[in-house]
Amino acid sequence: MSILLTQDTRFIIQGITGREAINLTRENLDYGAKIVGGVTPGRAGRDVYGVPVYDSVRDAVAANGGMIEGSIVSVPPRFTLDAMIEALENGIKLIVVVTENVPRRQVAIAVELAELRGARIIGPNCLGIISPDECKMGGVGGPAANTRQAYTKGHIGVMSRSGGMTTEIASTLTAAGLGQSTCVSIGGDAIVGTTYAELMPFFEADKETHAITIYSEPGGRMEAELAEWVQEHESRLPIVAFMAGRFMDEMKGMRFGHAGTIVEGKEDTTAEKIKRMEEAGISVAERIEEIPDLIRQSLARKKR
Repeated sequence: MSILLTQDTRFIIQGITGREAINLTRENLDYGAKIVGGVTPGRAGRDVYGVPVYDSVRDAVAANGGMIEGSIVSVPPRFTLDAMIEALENGIKLIVVVTENVPRRQVAIAVELAELRGARIIGPNCLGIISPDECKMGGVGGPAANTRQAYTKGHIGVMSRSGGMTTEIASTLTAAGLGQSTCVSIGGDAIVGTTYAELMPFFEADKETHAITIYSEPGGRMEAELAEWVQEHESRLPIVAFMAGRFMDEMKGMRFGHAGTIVEGKEDTTAEKIKRMEEAGISVAERIEEIPDLIRQSLARKKR
């Protein structure tokens, strides 16, 4: 099984005629994704790699008999909130936002509306989701040939604040003979639509997911929230984390890489995050190549 999407997931791409979206369309189609339409106002009647273009999400949904589960949003930042609202108001339940530099307030508005609509936003500033050999939504993995090389079907869930590290971890697992159930690039911004803790119930309910690995960075409270969730719900899933940026503990107030990677207080430091995760039973790898062995060790302990 998988979480959030399957081989039958039908989705659209908002902003499909943009340069990045055209590449996303090709990569996702080559991987076997069911892209049933695209949206660019004023471009109705055209197509992108055979995918019909519509003027609005409403038109795309109507043309497909209402059978659209997801949308990739790839539009300029000033239009992203409108695009998310348009998708939500037309009944789309899974929205992957790849756009960068979306204002925090706009993300917060969209996330609140998604909760009211029973929908889920992944991103912004993310590479999307993949269930290996079934479907992918977004740029995760890159071209289909590279994606198939890095990702293999199996039982390890992956959550990452970095799109590139999502693939790096999956590739490391694949090389060690550990396939993946679903891998989610949640986005690197300070505010994202779905956090680690919010994804946990999905993985917990998926009996084909036997363990989870996460990639984390300094800044924010996501790791603390994950640790709290694991303890409160007595999670059945072993979790292995890799924490990047340990050097940042000596450079408070500095930002490196993602917008969410900023240390503002003690709770944001890598040392504090590692401490909280280990107290919750989450194993923390010092190097990425240690992850497969730690997962195997964790799974062996669970069977005792």
